[in-house]
Amino acid sequence: MTTRETRTDPLAYLAEEIEQLRAQSLYRPLRVMSGPQEPRTTMDGRDVISLSSNNYLGLATHPRLVDAAAEATRELGAGSGAVRTIAGTMELHEELERRLAAFKHVEAVLTFQSGFAANSGVIPTITSERDLIVSDELNHASIIDGVRLSKAGRAVYPHKDVDGLERVLREAREKGGAKGAYRSILVITDGVFSMDGDIAPLPGICDVADRYGASVMVDDAHASGVLGRNGRGTIDHFDLHGRVDIQVGTLSKAVGVLGGYVAGRQHLRDFLVQRSRPFLFSTSHPPAVVAACLAAVDVLEQEPERIGRLWANTRFFKAGLERLGFDTGISETPITPIIVGDSAAAGRMSERLFELGIFAQAVVFPTVALDKARLRTIVTSEHTRNELQACLSAFETVGRELRLI
Repeated sequence: MTTRETRTDPLAYLAEEIEQLRAQSLYRPLRVMSGPQEPRTTMDGRDVISLSSNNYLGLATHPRLVDAAAEATRELGAGSGAVRTIAGTMELHEELERRLAAFKHVEAVLTFQSGFAANSGVIPTITSERDLIVSDELNHASIIDGVRLSKAGRAVYPHKDVDGLERVLREAREKGGAKGAYRSILVITDGVFSMDGDIAPLPGICDVADRYGASVMVDDAHASGVLGRNGRGTIDHFDLHGRVDIQVGTLSKAVGVLGGYVAGRQHLRDFLVQRSRPFLFSTSHPPAVVAACLAAVDVLEQEPERIGRLWANTRFFKAGLERLGFDTGISETPITPIIVGDSAAAGRMSERLFELGIFAQAVVFPTVALDKARLRTIVTSEHTRNELQACLSAFETVGRELRLI
């Protein structure tokens, strides 16, 4: 009889893979937070200033969101108990979707369990082997995985290259003659790219898409709450309402809670309800999450000064890093990478900063290219100038120690 002690582990190769990752400085242990998601928190038992949170506007700990979550839990319970299409649609879910649709200036919204689930839920659902998907080469992993799940043809255009996009679309249309080879063409881009912090050239993308009869989908995860009036995102930032067919957003970054959503036409929402597998086969958000998201929309509409503070802090921090001589790439948003190149150097820099009380996580392959390792920093509206100056002083110390500046 085979026992636990004598049985050969069929997954032993994973341990070997992990050792290879360690040898290549690509292994990333999890940091454990024991304090709140605020600029000053406790990580692995150390008091730190955090520069690695997506909590752009400090809403994760906003009293209105905390109170709304607690009240909803007391009134409606800890869980929703079912998927949306059986018994898991509460009045709160419908109310949140109506509020988000009004906020985004679209006909309808459907919420998902995460932004990742939203991309996985919309892309393969609305496309088939009769269609073509055209994607920016630096789109988020959730878009890439959504495209892989689709049976549609696929093409990639160079990052933010509108002329390159047009070449792809022209070739696609010429391939099929007057009627075209595809039922539809879907162009997908991030609104703000999560690793470099740059903004997609949406006006040019929409112009080209219109010329070739393609639809446009924008993942606005890192633009929601950051760009546009009251944080409505890149479509509002560029005044492109009505020209972007599908908007994907998250409720877990600037909104401060959890989840994702797809925004667009009513028939888009109706079809996703019937056919989107992540929606059909996942339990709906618990009442606390939905109520907190509703409170977050109120805060976005009523406290625009938070976004003003976010951008003021962003300008201050970027200017300080640039004065010190760090390579911050092409960032245009609060996402500011400090590009080091070598994975081991990025890891050493992150560890040394942590010793000085600054949490700035290293980002290495496969999240970024092998030679583009970096520390990705994100300032928030709630950082004080003293905190940001302390961060800059630590970056200067470590940068000089490691001869990066």
